[in-house]
Amino acid sequence: MALSDRILGKKNVNGGPHIEAVAPALALAGGEIRITGSRLRPQDLRRPRVQFGDVEGAVVVSSDAFLVARVPEGATSGPVVVATNGQVSNSHPVQVAVPIAENLHPVTNPALDPEGNIYVTFSGSRGQKVPVAIFKIDTNYGVKPFVAEMMNPTSIAFDREGQMYVSSRYDGAVYRVAPNATMTTYAEGMGVATGIAFDREQNLYVGDRSGTIFKIARDQQVFVFATLEPSVSAYHLAFSPSGDLYVTGPTTSSFDSVHKIDPHGTVTTFFRGVGRPQGLAFDVAGNLYIAASLSGKRGIVKLTPEGKANLEVAGQGLVGLAFAPGRSVILATTNAVHHLSWNIQGLPLLPE
Repeated sequence: MALSDRILGKKNVNGGPHIEAVAPALALAGGEIRITGSRLRPQDLRRPRVQFGDVEGAVVVSSDAFLVARVPEGATSGPVVVATNGQVSNSHPVQVAVPIAENLHPVTNPALDPEGNIYVTFSGSRGQKVPVAIFKIDTNYGVKPFVAEMMNPTSIAFDREGQMYVSSRYDGAVYRVAPNATMTTYAEGMGVATGIAFDREQNLYVGDRSGTIFKIARDQQVFVFATLEPSVSAYHLAFSPSGDLYVTGPTTSSFDSVHKIDPHGTVTTFFRGVGRPQGLAFDVAGNLYIAASLSGKRGIVKLTPEGKANLEVAGQGLVGLAFAPGRSVILATTNAVHHLSWNIQGLPLLPE
């Protein structure tokens, strides 16, 4: 075999391209998917064409047996095909997330109230005063200003009664926000307060990214629940179906850990090997989903209860997610939120 053949792979033989698998089969525009199959490269070794419906995607890497394609802007859920030498492959379904609101600045998960309205922050840079701190997106995807007077809103959570709580990394406080958007201070002195989450007993946990997880009881007494390595940006919190608290906190490493904290405050490493892990959420089966990178590929990473990892959604700039009614998910990037149909039942964040 010639050197060029050994470097580029075996050339095509007669026959059209064939797709065997696409992974991940869920993506945002800009995300990269891997298509495996056979005869995926033209005989003259030019790059093949990858069509997402009527829109062509950019081919990043190509070979006879696999290629990597970037989902183009304007792509919608539907078939993807590969075209080479005037022949078109079989189709394979790909689910593409739909943008529902832009010009935002979330830094972690969006949040849903009991009626299904979505809340997302415009967090801004540290100390930046923005005109609107929190936006409300109704069930028809109408976007309305909700909270104005808050500096650096970070994480949003709802208690069992549907009451909203918001952390501020600016002043280290957690605020309680009424349905009419009026605010009262719920707790102070939380350091650089970032992620928040409620447990089954409706205690509120707050992540101070400088190294502390605080527990706020229903009588508003504050305790130090656990200590962790400081994060360069935030702690992100979520409770599993079994009642353990899971925490991500990006560091300067590209090989970060996911921590598990039992109800007694004992910290263990659940998984190590994700890059810049941020917002996280559980499904009812106990699988954990994280906005992170896995083996250099950004998107939503699934971790099974046994600690097996797989990239489930491809997408750049993801910072968080929240499961929504109808087996779907709301995905947050650094400047927008998206809706993705996904046949997964999320763990309710408002436990009975």
